[in-house]
Amino acid sequence: MSPLIDICPLADLPPGSRRTFEHEDFDIAVLNVGGTLYAIEDRCSHDDGPLGDGPVDAAACTIECPRHGSLFDLQTGKPTTLPAYQPVETFPVTVADGMVRVDVD
Repeated sequence: MSPLIDICPLADLPPGSRRTFEHEDFDIAVLNVGGTLYAIEDRCSHDDGPLGDGPVDAAACTIECPRHGSLFDLQTGKPTTLPAYQPVETFPVTVADGMVRVDVD
């Protein structure tokens, strides 16, 4: 069984909101984009900046690094624009008994 981390009640993460948490030696951002939950490593692969603080394009399902503008696909973690060219990790998100949970395995 994979390790699941309880993040918060779903009611505390409405559409348009986000939460960041630390797991082991890295941070993970959990975002509610139009009712769909995504979890992505909170680190731009270009310069290790905080990716989770960037603007989200719900239609394109991307998040933009606030430092240099690289776009990352929220589903795959793959960059879609330069200067980043390495993907970041993404994590499955579930809701059980009203609690948002992230699978960090």
